[in-house]
Amino acid sequence: LRIMVSSIPEKIKEEIEKKGGLKEIISQIPSDKKLKNIADIHQALSDKNRLKILYFLYYQDSCACLLRDITDLACSKLSYHLKILREANLIKCKKFKNYLIYSITKKGKEIIEK
Repeated sequence: LRIMVSSIPEKIKEEIEKKGGLKEIISQIPSDKKLKNIADIHQALSDKNRLKILYFLYYQDSCACLLRDITDLACSKLSYHLKILREANLIKCKKFKNYLIYSITKKGKEIIEK
C-alpha cells in the first residue's frame, strides 16, 4: 500500500496511529468477495418489485404464477427479478410436480426481520 503520508493531515495521522496503523485499519475491510456479496444483496434490494416478492415469500412460499399476479409483472420481467434474488441467495426454488416453488432463504429472512 503506497500512500503519501506527508499529504495526510496531522490529526488523521494521529487517529490512524491510535487505531494500530493503516495496515490494521485496512485489515478490517472485508475481502473483495465479501464486498461483492454485500453489493449483490444491496442491488437485489434496490427494486420495489423484488422487495415485494421477498416480503411475500417471507410469509408464504409461492409459485411464479401467483408472484406474477401479485407483482403484475410480465413473465420475462418476473423471471429476471427472481434470478437476481436467487443469485443474491435471498430466495431459492424447488421443483414440485410441474411447478417451481419459491421460498425465502435464511439470509432473506434475516434481512426482512431487520
